[in-house]
Amino acid sequence: MPALHDLAANSYGGDEAGLICGYLFDAAAPEPVRAIDSAQAAAWLDAAAPSSPESSFLWLHFNLSHAQAERWLLRHARLSDTFYETLHEGLPSTRIERADDSLIAVINDVHFEFSFEPSDISTLWISVGPRLVVTARTKPLRSVDALRTAVKAGDAPRSSTELLEHLLRAQADVLVKIVRGVTSRIDRIEDELLAGRLDHKRARLGVLRRLLVRLQRLLAPEPAALFRLLQGPPAWMAEPDAQELRGSTEEFSVVLRDMQALQERIKLLQEEIAANVNEDNNRSLFVLTVVTVLALPINILAGLFGMNVGGIPLAEHKHGFWIVVAIVASFTAVAAWAAFRKKR
Repeated sequence: MPALHDLAANSYGGDEAGLICGYLFDAAAPEPVRAIDSAQAAAWLDAAAPSSPESSFLWLHFNLSHAQAERWLLRHARLSDTFYETLHEGLPSTRIERADDSLIAVINDVHFEFSFEPSDISTLWISVGPRLVVTARTKPLRSVDALRTAVKAGDAPRSSTELLEHLLRAQADVLVKIVRGVTSRIDRIEDELLAGRLDHKRARLGVLRRLLVRLQRLLAPEPAALFRLLQGPPAWMAEPDAQELRGSTEEFSVVLRDMQALQERIKLLQEEIAANVNEDNNRSLFVLTVVTVLALPINILAGLFGMNVGGIPLAEHKHGFWIVVAIVASFTAVAAWAAFRKKR
């Protein structure tokens, strides 16, 4: 049997069937978790599964970008038709529903190379049965990769439901890290705002707010579907597993509340920045207005005395220039007094 690390590393992008990784769990066996490839998985599904111990189940993780992945599932996995309909329906909202005797889950997760962009979010499709768990994605995702790492480290869930619960908790942990990262960025922006260094903080806050809104919209589980599932779970789901699943979904509620609080904080910062920008604009407009008012007397007199017509006053007076300067200075002083008096 190949080593866990070697097989998972060699098939990261998917083998000839699009299988990224496969693990056989058996709590009663000397080796509770074993890595398998697509050929071994097909043999287990086609022949070994009915005669295998009830304590064993299989987890297969597929790359849907591989052309053979869905064909292999149709040929060997015998999944519910609802799972394939969910793959193509284009509704990415997070939900867990019961389909026949299995669970169908749609989970939105961030890309493995997540860079705090709203576009770095993709969907993970999951089918959970008593003996088989299938996860499928098109791009590498953080939560399922964290679960793979935990399994390679020796974490062996006792049941397929517990594996789903571990995946949900891994996603909740990823969201907590995102919230912490966003909080750290907002703290830095707020410190720079208090120091008077605005730069492009409004644009950065807008990106973070759009990210949180998209995460909240896509990651919030549908409460109605989850309530129906927990009220009427499949017969093969043990009560402790249902309780653990309920607890993992409650963690989402806590993270989503934190996201809502961050959105309100970003909104307040945006309003503060907008108020500062408006104050700066008003100050600049006032300065421009004062300069225009102060230059108005001299512009008017220059226009009048610059006309090429006869009868211009003080043209022959020896102190005419200084008289005009005194008139302009007087009117300018009156205009300045009126402008600054209004400002005060």
